[in-house]
Amino acid sequence: MTTFIYLTFLFTGFVFMLACILFGHIIGGHDSADIGSGGHAEAGVDSSDGAGVSIFSPTVIASFITAFGGFGIIFQQFEWAKKPYVSAPLAIVCALVVAGITLEILRRIFIETQSSSESKVADLIGKEATVITPIPENGVGEITYIHGGSRYSAPAREESGAAVPNGSLVKITKVVGAQFYVKIQK
Repeated sequence: MTTFIYLTFLFTGFVFMLACILFGHIIGGHDSADIGSGGHAEAGVDSSDGAGVSIFSPTVIASFITAFGGFGIIFQQFEWAKKPYVSAPLAIVCALVVAGITLEILRRIFIETQSSSESKVADLIGKEATVITPIPENGVGEITYIHGGSRYSAPAREESGAAVPNGSLVKITKVVGAQFYVKIQK
């Protein structure tokens, strides 16, 4: 009877895991249980309101259920652990370890993929840029610059208010909001 219970957990957890993967990517998990996770079902439900994966994530829960069933079956094979009061606690401990490892792996994946392609403003001061739309006297034009291997464009003014022709090389001197201030390089 105990083996049947463990097999049920193993099968249920496996099906639950497949459903999480399938429905998390096909349906998207949006607009449900919007508490802290921004409505993303794959992130779980918690009150942290931060990026990452919760211990209540369906994927983490599914890994716990599957591991509990699997380790329960494994422990049933040993004579000393045939009794449920021995195999169940051992299976729970092992399932907690597997769920913890799953949680840590998912959190690390989230951290690595949360980077942004936007450049940091402080790193732009002193960078060289090219005027792609002429900057009229006391007006706004457009520059392009390369930062972190990516090319960006931004609205720009000449620091002293002078006109800058298209194709000129300039240096970024400051950034105020979305407005870049530049100086013609000589």
